[in-house]
Amino acid sequence: MESILSKHLPNNRKQLPLPLCIAATLLTTALSICSPTYAQANNQTNSQTDKASTPYEAVDPLIGTGPDGHTFPGATVPFGMVQLSPDTQIRHFKQSYKWAAGYRYEDTTILGFSHTHFSGAGHSDLGDMLLQPISGEVRLDPGDIDHPNSGYRSRFTHKTETAHPGYYAVTLDDYNIRAELTATPRVGVHRYTFPTGQLEHVLMDLRSSIYNYEGKVLWSRIRIRPDGTITGMRETRGWAPGRQLYFAMRFSQPLASHSLYDREPPVEYHGFATPGTGSQDKQSIEGRGLVAVFDFATTSQPLIVKVALSPTSEDNAIANMDAEAPTFDFDQIHAAARASWERALAAIDIHATPDMRKNLYTALYHTLLAPSISMDVDGSYRGPDNQVHKADGFHFVSSFSLWDTYRAEQPLMTLIEPESRTVDVVRSLIESQKESPFGILPIWQFQGIETWCMIGYHAVPEIADAYMKGIHGFDAKQALDAMVASATYAPYGNLGEYMKLGYVPVDHDGEAASKTMEYAFDDWTISRMAASMGQKDIAATFAKRAENWRNVFNPQTGFVQPKLADGTFREPFDPARAGADSGFTEGNSWQYSWYQPQDEAGLIHLLRGDQQLVAKLDAMFDAKVDPRQYADVEDIGGLIGQYIHGNEPSHHLAYLYNYAGQPWRTQKRLQQIVDSQYRPAPDGLVGNDDLGQMSAWLLFTSLGFYPVAPASNEYVIGRPFVEEATLNLPNGRHFRITAEHMTPQNPYVSSITLNGKPLDRSYLRHEEIMQGGELHFIMGSKPNVTWGTEPSARPYSMTSATQTH
Repeated sequence: MESILSKHLPNNRKQLPLPLCIAATLLTTALSICSPTYAQANNQTNSQTDKASTPYEAVDPLIGTGPDGHTFPGATVPFGMVQLSPDTQIRHFKQSYKWAAGYRYEDTTILGFSHTHFSGAGHSDLGDMLLQPISGEVRLDPGDIDHPNSGYRSRFTHKTETAHPGYYAVTLDDYNIRAELTATPRVGVHRYTFPTGQLEHVLMDLRSSIYNYEGKVLWSRIRIRPDGTITGMRETRGWAPGRQLYFAMRFSQPLASHSLYDREPPVEYHGFATPGTGSQDKQSIEGRGLVAVFDFATTSQPLIVKVALSPTSEDNAIANMDAEAPTFDFDQIHAAARASWERALAAIDIHATPDMRKNLYTALYHTLLAPSISMDVDGSYRGPDNQVHKADGFHFVSSFSLWDTYRAEQPLMTLIEPESRTVDVVRSLIESQKESPFGILPIWQFQGIETWCMIGYHAVPEIADAYMKGIHGFDAKQALDAMVASATYAPYGNLGEYMKLGYVPVDHDGEAASKTMEYAFDDWTISRMAASMGQKDIAATFAKRAENWRNVFNPQTGFVQPKLADGTFREPFDPARAGADSGFTEGNSWQYSWYQPQDEAGLIHLLRGDQQLVAKLDAMFDAKVDPRQYADVEDIGGLIGQYIHGNEPSHHLAYLYNYAGQPWRTQKRLQQIVDSQYRPAPDGLVGNDDLGQMSAWLLFTSLGFYPVAPASNEYVIGRPFVEEATLNLPNGRHFRITAEHMTPQNPYVSSITLNGKPLDRSYLRHEEIMQGGELHFIMGSKPNVTWGTEPSARPYSMTSATQTH
């Protein structure tokens, strides 16, 4: 037999035969790798009744992995640090948007399995600690997707792919290896079943990174400890600059040999050589282009690989592994991961059509992926100052996509997760503000490091929403101080001019109008919390700032319009203009003109009546738009006229008819959106899931209500898309939603009762849900044009609805 060491030959591996279909009995999970295609599996599921599967079985992690969803199919647990998933392409960051989650359903090859991913992000990073199992000869570079056998990547088909919460499996065709993945919060666990008689290797590539570019890896290290544990680290300059991540890895079989390589091109200064004459006898290596190959004797047993992560140190990575995965029992770890998902998914009992049920439980799954744990088992974490801190009495979490998640994702958590979960979020935000070199709350943070992506200071509404709902497991004064500090830090986002002028001028800021609108909403939430705390001066200051949206609303055009520093509106004005220097963020005036969730009645007053708002909304939805208009604007998709469901500024818009006293129009629009924007397939999300926000919108909407204005403690009523659902509330009570005559032919709400009594208003209060009870809808084919029309029946606004009539 040829030497194992001779197999580590770049560009010189033998072509292996394509695999035969391996019997399911080879796998202890008894999962057949000869499963039907995705389409066949989908059709089989849809032929069953909605009660035929458990919530766990209803989840399909492949939904959203197609064109625009940017979700990943791999293994993780709720809010886990490790999100272990296949990467199908790693490209230069300028070409990486389609692969923001590392995986894309249309691809036909897998580079390997990395341990960190975002679910649905519109920008990206991560893809840390890539592993690829290899049988036979080894190539050290990924190779070309269009040239099979040119590198270590392997072809695969969806016929051999299985994805469930906490578990992923696939056959790597070029190696005839069955790869299975599962996870604990901080440990990724792999099981590789190699073909009989082939040399067995595991390759680790620390060069591979999502949104990659030459020089992204600032430094990395791999070392083999005396007990056979592999440890190391990587520091990258990506979306989060200077991000450090540490790992520890152990194998269920002893190493036969290993090789460590630094594949970085020659640089001017290399330093002096470390001990060891070749790649095979080095015990440690540091550099910026590291690849390791670990070799194992051929056995009949699968190889188990455990990889623990830590944001702080190699030793803490080992401690995380010892605490969470002390053995190599893959099936036991998988069973624990499944059990954690079964508990989490039990938060809502859903009875609906098979397609809708699959959509909804997958949406629930996606909402439970972030913010993710970002600390070690001993409480150590890395903060925005890139220093190590210790969490005292809470779990430090990160991956804060706050521009997205304050709208519905985090409000949903207050209904379905224990109160301690929201406390962890709020305390993590507060501690991050204390540790920030700039003294402000996170904007878009992951693994503790700030990225400065997107606009607004939307940690503020998440904190205020929690406080207003009675979640007080944090220091409210510290929280309010952090909120005010963030809202008054002049260097951030032209806040200095906003505070001086009452708006952000577009001649100084290309996103000025959007910033003004979003700052005003955030300010209102500060005012709400301050007033509740008895801080009258702060409340008055920010209540006044909450009206700043009026300063960029032009009554002559009936739109929000970018304004210059001299106080005049910029001309010429096109409400459909989007993109660079348009004055708007990932949208245009057609969406942002109606973004004043705190004061929609005030908007109606400026428009001079209910019917004028209805006409504007109808014109937005019914506009004839060429999608090519937005071809060069990132993250715009899911168009219905000028309504853009694939991006968050549109998410509340269908509910605004309620504020104009015409809720039946909301009901009809919601059916239009749900029918066209979601389906149970890889291409079933029209836009990035944005760490759960797109999914949270669907969940709320399917239940029949939506949090248009977080911190108002109100939910605007739409219409349900389920026959029955029960929220199993964190306080032990249950809130049941039922619908009679639920058919596609009955899109309208004929009547509603709450706990058996007629409900004559078009909103619910948070406390009504938390008390438990039943919300009952009777659906019909014709609109009820008398329900919810009176000003007193309409949702909250700063300006009383009665003042507009």
